[in-house]
Amino acid sequence: MTAPDPTIRLPDPAATDAFARALAPLVRAGDTLLLQGPVGAGKTAFARALIGALRAATGLPPEDVPSPTFTLVQTYDTGPFQTWHADLYRLTDPAEVLELGLEEAFQDALCLVEWPDRLGSDAPGQAVTLAFDPLPDGTRLLSIRAPAGIRARFAAALDPAA
Repeated sequence: MTAPDPTIRLPDPAATDAFARALAPLVRAGDTLLLQGPVGAGKTAFARALIGALRAATGLPPEDVPSPTFTLVQTYDTGPFQTWHADLYRLTDPAEVLELGLEEAFQDALCLVEWPDRLGSDAPGQAVTLAFDPLPDGTRLLSIRAPAGIRARFAAALDPAA
């Protein structure tokens, strides 16, 4: 029997940052994190914290991490691999994803993709889905769906008791 998808309660922005810092040492080139949730759910805040943690872990200086809403893709040097942060909100056709170069980045970079529904069938099969669900009190519930192998690798961040 498969274990249920873990859900993490993120009561405030500090908890989102802490989760990103816990996940940072566990991600690697070729991982894709699909960030789902409505506008204001914390997707960009998570990406910003993860990129910051990756850069800090390799001794790189802090870098401004803006939302890629208008540029569509921002790339960052995060030490041993590049990190691509994409916001696909403005795309209207999955074919536009190919023009961004994401297909190649999925192979050799860490990819953080906001509005991943725009990928259509081009979403990587081994992607991890992080679904941010904001609650009226400001808390966010983060549901995580990951293939078994990646879930095992991410266990320490997904289950604080692990």
